[in-house]
Amino acid sequence: MELNLEPQMVDQTLFEGEGGGYYSWSSAKSPFLSEAKIGAGKLVLQPGGFALPHYSDSHKIGYVIQGFCTVGMVTPNSSEETILVIKKGDAIPVPLGVISWWFNNGDSETEIILLGDTSKANIPGQITYFLVVGVLSTLGAFSTEFVSKAFNFTEEESQTLTKSQTGILIVKLDRGIEIPLPTKHFFQEKYFAKINEFFQEKYFAKINGDSNTLTESNFGLLGKLGLSANYVKLGSEEMLGPVYTTDSSVQMVYVAKGTGRVQITGASGKIELNSEVKEGELFLVPKFFVFAQIAGENGMECVSVVTSSKPEFELLAGKESVWNSFSPLVLQTTLGITSGFEELFKSNNENSTVVTPPKN
Repeated sequence: MELNLEPQMVDQTLFEGEGGGYYSWSSAKSPFLSEAKIGAGKLVLQPGGFALPHYSDSHKIGYVIQGFCTVGMVTPNSSEETILVIKKGDAIPVPLGVISWWFNNGDSETEIILLGDTSKANIPGQITYFLVVGVLSTLGAFSTEFVSKAFNFTEEESQTLTKSQTGILIVKLDRGIEIPLPTKHFFQEKYFAKINEFFQEKYFAKINGDSNTLTESNFGLLGKLGLSANYVKLGSEEMLGPVYTTDSSVQMVYVAKGTGRVQITGASGKIELNSEVKEGELFLVPKFFVFAQIAGENGMECVSVVTSSKPEFELLAGKESVWNSFSPLVLQTTLGITSGFEELFKSNNENSTVVTPPKN
């Protein structure tokens, strides 16, 4: 079966209005989504934009690409609402079934990329949202009889409850409306993390290139989701990889800034993807496939989700790669090289300037 791993821009508008819009990558344009059972979307909130309370059928991680946002969450069987403020560079896990609302109370646009696991979703490759208020709400779809009995309302009161909100997904709130302040005494690390500031220099192979991974080891909530979050920043012409995951996980990568070139190879011994990538594009790295990227002249930044909360990476270049584990004789025999070239190879590999993922 021939793979189609071509990077894709968002191609489907699910909603667009004065308060903002929600857009998604469709399986029709990006077949790898349904095949890998993953999904992706983009939430854009204009100043005053308010995404009505909803839940989804997929675990996902949201990355704030620009701006900031106030988020309210109510977890299943909880009597408390958690309110927090996230901003550019933050990653926020959103478990399936959790009801949340999102509000941009700033003066500029907010953009959030949502990448998730759709293996439990109604439609593999697609994150489906269920609204609890508004024109498309699940509650409002019930008959007046059922709503009246559920809340001990009259027919008129039931209509007031379910029909007063005429918005669909995102509405624009008037200036001056005061949204509740963030919840006091909560621990940031329990709900979100600044993924582009957790750097530990010992993991870097080069000063200008950074990579960081959030797993259940340093962010416990990800264990429940079965996902991990990656951030990679490459300077001009810098390289990440070649690298693959050893635990059968899949990686979905979004180019947040800049341009570059990506190559992916698989079991066939040929290049499955050799493509230029640019800001706004999404691409997939299938399980066990080897992935490498080189940044363009102005560098590049990428965020991604891996379908494992404890991903294991194996390097095929650099001082921590598998090559340094082999004995000289095995290397010479395996690669069909002389002892002199084997020494050169090990020396160059030891001093490689590729950027490597941090250890789990």
